[in-house]
Amino acid sequence: MSNVNWLDKPYYSLNAYFKHVYGQKIYKIAVDAGLSCPNRDGSLDTRGCIFCSKGGSGDFAVKLDGQDECCDTRAVLSVKEQIAQGKAKFNKDAGDKFVIYFQAFTNTYGNPEYLKRIWTEALEEESVVGISIATRPDCLGEEVIEVLRELQKKYCGACGGVDCDEDDHRETKENSSRSKFIWIELGLQTIHDKTAEYIRRHYPLSEYEEAVRKLHKLNIPYITHIILGLPGETKEEMLETVFYVEQGVFEQDSHSKIKPFGMKLQLLHVLENTDLAEDYRQGKFKTMEMDEYLDLVIEALQKINPDIVIHRVTGDGPKKILISPTWSGNKKQVLNTLHKKMRDMDARQGDYSIMLY
Repeated sequence: MSNVNWLDKPYYSLNAYFKHVYGQKIYKIAVDAGLSCPNRDGSLDTRGCIFCSKGGSGDFAVKLDGQDECCDTRAVLSVKEQIAQGKAKFNKDAGDKFVIYFQAFTNTYGNPEYLKRIWTEALEEESVVGISIATRPDCLGEEVIEVLRELQKKYCGACGGVDCDEDDHRETKENSSRSKFIWIELGLQTIHDKTAEYIRRHYPLSEYEEAVRKLHKLNIPYITHIILGLPGETKEEMLETVFYVEQGVFEQDSHSKIKPFGMKLQLLHVLENTDLAEDYRQGKFKTMEMDEYLDLVIEALQKINPDIVIHRVTGDGPKKILISPTWSGNKKQVLNTLHKKMRDMDARQGDYSIMLY
């Protein structure tokens, strides 16, 4: 386990990672790049994933003045303008460094030249330390990979933006254009075929594994997004997904594994104007109670290697369109309760991970 101060949390949070690497808090600005998704444009489906809102999981991207969280209006500001608007929302005393999160829909699903332009716009911002790009594993084609290869070489140091030592940072800080990171967030959600079919994921597990291998060749860290509480899944099945992701993916023709840089544990939210909402209202499934969910998260964290950065442990759907579970709307209370339960149990991330390797 690396010698990192977890900042009084019982798990390795993203905030702790940023404090360790940059010595300060880094603020996230979510942007909408105006992209679509093969699950929306008819390439694979027109309905989207069953849980996906009209915002394409980008409901917290920068909104235009007066724009409602539940409306169908897409952002018309450029990425650069959204970054400026996002920075303006923070108090000047709060901090001066940001990570740009390309969140809405599938952020590698577009014209490669356009993708290169918007990612470069973000990376060129002096106050931006890096970008995180949310996407589907099946949307990392050769042209997109080539763009990522070029930007990784131009903006990122030898460490690839993660696990850097002082020499790495000393070298990159001499040239500010290279002191950035690029992370890719892969939306896996589950490893179970029956659930993947129900949520209309429309790609096999092998696509995820191939995406991990592609990113590894580029030295680009990956983060895996998991949803806990999907209809029909047992606690054991959810933990199987966590364990699979935590263990990493085998390199091609090798016995060594490519481990994730980070993991997101996302509580299932039922949002208005989704097909999932219809199933919920028809009584086809129930969402998790808070204690039930937190007990699951604690067990999951105890089985995750302590060197893996935990980017999320709950999630917070927009209150205006959140149907269930309503308790998740108070994110601060959820996190405080989680931390207290873990302290009372003397539970920490990685308690049992050594036993699993």
